[in-house]
Amino acid sequence: MNPPDALELAGLEKSYAGVRVLRGIGLVVPAGHTLGLVGENGAGKSTLLNILGGIVRPDAGQMMLDGRPHAPASPAAASRAGVAFIHQELNLFPNLSIAENIFLTDFPRAARTPVIDRRELRRRTAGLLAELGLDLSPDLPVGQLSTGQCQLVEIAKALSREAGLIILDEPTTSLSARETAILFTLMARLKERRIAMIFVSHVLGDVLRHCDDIAVLRDGAMVGQGPVREFTIERLVSLMVGRSLAQLFPERKGAPADEPALEVRHVSEPHIVHDISFTLRRGEVLGLAGMMGAGRSELARILFGLDPHASGEIVIAGQPAGRDPPSRRIRNGLAFLTEDRRAEGLCLDAAIADNIALVTLRDRTRTVLRLLDFKRSRQAVNTMWQAVRLSESAAPDQPVRTLSGGNQQKVVLAKWLLAKPRVLILDEPTRGVDVGAKFELYQLILELADQGAGVLLVSSEIEELMGLCDRILVMNRGELRDELARSEFSQERILQAALPLEETRE
Repeated sequence: MNPPDALELAGLEKSYAGVRVLRGIGLVVPAGHTLGLVGENGAGKSTLLNILGGIVRPDAGQMMLDGRPHAPASPAAASRAGVAFIHQELNLFPNLSIAENIFLTDFPRAARTPVIDRRELRRRTAGLLAELGLDLSPDLPVGQLSTGQCQLVEIAKALSREAGLIILDEPTTSLSARETAILFTLMARLKERRIAMIFVSHVLGDVLRHCDDIAVLRDGAMVGQGPVREFTIERLVSLMVGRSLAQLFPERKGAPADEPALEVRHVSEPHIVHDISFTLRRGEVLGLAGMMGAGRSELARILFGLDPHASGEIVIAGQPAGRDPPSRRIRNGLAFLTEDRRAEGLCLDAAIADNIALVTLRDRTRTVLRLLDFKRSRQAVNTMWQAVRLSESAAPDQPVRTLSGGNQQKVVLAKWLLAKPRVLILDEPTRGVDVGAKFELYQLILELADQGAGVLLVSSEIEELMGLCDRILVMNRGELRDELARSEFSQERILQAALPLEETRE
């Protein structure tokens, strides 16, 4: 007799206020297999995972976990049944040790007492860390760990509870290339232990490389399912959004002008960037490529005035920036969409409308008392709402944290577009955003360039840079190593310039 599948779903249904968000979902995940679950934001992935995790109850359908009915009434019940979540936003306490985080709800106790057995706690934790290849002390506070190490601590927590099904929700979003490689190596080892996994990611290449099977959701329905060999990126995109990959990038209509929008002359900061010089023209989309740690984000922060530079000159629309703070650079026409939109780009608990109006409040205040002209502010917000095509189901007073990743990014973009920037720096603007929302963001970026703004696009996705940019600069260890005109674009040449060299600069 064959062993039961780790997970089997049949006919799952869920509606909210009469709107069906899951439509008869059925899938199977065998033990030791990794299922890649893909779909646009709003396709139903989160609802499905929340049902598995006991956060949401289905309206109809059945779930089987290791051959037994699975109908968790709470997240704790799902955890006891062997389901573990590794969330994109990690659920760890930075002030507690690794050991305390792992065993927070199940501390080993000294015999017949409520006292925590600290020696046994360290022993168990050390065993889990060794299994994961983490050479760390169990007593080390989690606040001192990198994002990748925290991700592995979450997995150690899952292993400590003997989870048979691990759900990884966008686990690589904030990881470096090295940390991502470690995670995928660990996932391969977990498969050898016959642990089933559901891997949710917008990075379709990772899904194809590291999953055994793929399931594609669109509008709450399963539109594609099968072994990974049956899928290509082109087919995945087509199933997810109803468009071919060739239609992923909008057509560029305008062309760069000769007038400079941003001039960077010999900018250096020790151990960060070295002798950076380039000119961004009005109406140009200039790409900045490079590996993690190449200095791209650090350069963007220097240009915006968040971090200092020891030497060199920055000129924004003809105005030398000198040591100007970000507020003055904003008034001179510079905007910066940060890499970490949730921590640095948004006030998550504030309303969508308030987030959009945040940068330009000064422009809509009455002169004498400096009071906000609410009517003018709301009119401006509504204009931007339409311009960035925010979700019609969202409301201006709705907290921004309730939006999907794509719509959150549109809110950040709307905030800066309202300031009418001459130069817009975009640092990983589509990270964690599904392919459908990416297309809309690409349209907005190109529309802004067509209106005469200069756009500096920092991205780890070479295809994205090649699909949007007029030129691409390649950074490596804080230096500019290559410059490519559109006619010279080549993945091989970009990677050759971006890959770290063996020698180090003195």
